[in-house]
Amino acid sequence: MLELKSPAEIERMRITGTFVADVLVAVGERAKPGVNLLELEQHARTMIDARGAVSCYWDYAPSFGRGPFRNVICLSVNDAVLHGLPFDYTLRDGDLLSLDLAVSIDGWVADSARSLIVGTADPADARLIDATEVALAAGIAAATPGNKLGDISCAIGSVCTDYGYSVNTQFGGHGLGRTMHEDPHVSNSGRPNRGLTLRPGMTLALEPWLAQTTDRIVFDDDGWTIRSADGSRTAHSEHTIAVTDDGPTVLTLPTA
Repeated sequence: MLELKSPAEIERMRITGTFVADVLVAVGERAKPGVNLLELEQHARTMIDARGAVSCYWDYAPSFGRGPFRNVICLSVNDAVLHGLPFDYTLRDGDLLSLDLAVSIDGWVADSARSLIVGTADPADARLIDATEVALAAGIAAATPGNKLGDISCAIGSVCTDYGYSVNTQFGGHGLGRTMHEDPHVSNSGRPNRGLTLRPGMTLALEPWLAQTTDRIVFDDDGWTIRSADGSRTAHSEHTIAVTDDGPTVLTLPTA
């Protein structure tokens, strides 16, 4: 069931979103060669506890996972792109790291992700990250009242294919608000002027993700971590947004 949020409720989601963005910035700044993923997980956990926020990942047990998930942040390295379980891995120069975080504050959820390069950047990795960020911006721009859900999906997918990447549609964006996953599902590829009509008060997590040379995925033995099927590098960008009378607004921007 689709739940429209009032302007006051959207502002409460923005409070959560700012915190989520600030945690991603802080954890990203610590992602240096020689730093262990478990150290990054612990820093995120400390920030969440200090704020009195609630992790949306802890004890999460969807049908596709081997649950329950017992971490507060997803950390996916190189060919891993989604739902990466933090583990005893020391980051190396040139690693491509994707960070994904969702928390609830006072009952309102926000969800965001970013990818970054640890140390020395490979131009191909930088281009892949750029594609997800440009696709995300295009999807956000399409989230205006009166447009269709397919307009968002088409905008995201068109950017990805223009960059020369193929798009997987098994996992994509979603509604959110009082819980991390609400209706509707937002595919990263679609046809314009199709699907649900966008209305003020809709809150969505848009999240284009890509692998360099495939759109097929495989799961690790941990039952969570999703990788590119051919071992190619991956990237993931995500924002929580609200559809408003004045157009789309991003709720997961860091403190200025």
